[in-house]
Amino acid sequence: MELRTPLSEKTVRGLKLEDTVYLTGRMITGRDGMHMRAIEYSRLGKTVPEEIEGSAIFHCGPVMVSDGRGWKAVAAGPTTSARMDQLEPEMIRRFRVRAVIGKGGMSKEVGEAMRDTGCVYLAAVGGTAVSLAESIAEVCGVEWSDLGMAEAMWKIRTERMGPLTVAMDSEGNSLYENVRSRMVRVI
Repeated sequence: MELRTPLSEKTVRGLKLEDTVYLTGRMITGRDGMHMRAIEYSRLGKTVPEEIEGSAIFHCGPVMVSDGRGWKAVAAGPTTSARMDQLEPEMIRRFRVRAVIGKGGMSKEVGEAMRDTGCVYLAAVGGTAVSLAESIAEVCGVEWSDLGMAEAMWKIRTERMGPLTVAMDSEGNSLYENVRSRMVRVI
């Protein structure tokens, strides 16, 4: 299924576990540093980049090169999302994030925030940094570059990024929890 960003809550709530999607449109990258900065600034009433509101956040520390006129992504592999487990529930609730893209899944608390606000977790395949970078049609800008290339918030426009799998849906279902519960029964 091909989807265009920004994603509406209705579209997100229509996605089901194991759906395969491709994303076209604007999104942002964000890892620990970006999440901490956005939350801190928002709590203090400071301005945060408008692109965060209602966004699709790609857990990625891209490798970017500049040709003197702009930036180009040469690698954009998914980061292990569990690193953001403590930060993501507040990000989702505070900024009405509609999709989180990464690898490895996230906690039950993140799933609860997704259910409450209408957000999904889209799993990207690890080891696909170059092919995912090829789906970045344009680097539209960067915020908080003082955090470093990997932690800065990159504003990107994608063309058919994927395939991505709905691994946590807006109803609280999680492929990761399903696997964990089966493992417990086996042990």
